[in-house]
Amino acid sequence: MTALARRIAAQGGAMLAIDYGYEGPALGDTLQAVRGHGFANPFDTPGTLDLSAHVDFTTLAAAAQGAGAVAWGPISQRDLLGGLGIDTRATALARATPDKAEAILADRARLMSDMGTLFRALAVTRADWPVPAAFGA
Repeated sequence: MTALARRIAAQGGAMLAIDYGYEGPALGDTLQAVRGHGFANPFDTPGTLDLSAHVDFTTLAAAAQGAGAVAWGPISQRDLLGGLGIDTRATALARATPDKAEAILADRARLMSDMGTLFRALAVTRADWPVPAAFGA
C-alpha cells in the first residue's frame, strides 16, 4: 500500500481496494479456510481448501495517508454498490432483458443483503483529486 500510495500522491491517479475485511484493530486470527462454501479447519487436508484472510482496512488507510495520499472509507460493498447506483442499473437491465429479469433482481438482492457487509472498499487518491463516487458524505 505504501508504494502504491506514494506513486498516486506523486503522479495522480486512484486506487480501489475491495476484499473481505474489517475496520481494525482486531484481535485474533483472521486466517480462514473454506471448502464447499462452508468454513473448514485451515490445517486439515492442505492443498484442498480455499484460504483467505480478512484485511485490516484501517491499517491500509493509515499506510496510504502516511505516504501522502488520501484514503476514503472503508465502506461496505453494500454502500459502494448503492452509491454507484445498483438499484437504477439493475432495474434498467431487468427491463432491457426480461428473460433474465428475475435472476438480475435476485443477484442485486444478494449483493445488497447482509452479504454486502462482508466485503469492504477503500479508495485512495491524490490530495487534489475529487471525492470518489460512493465515498462522499
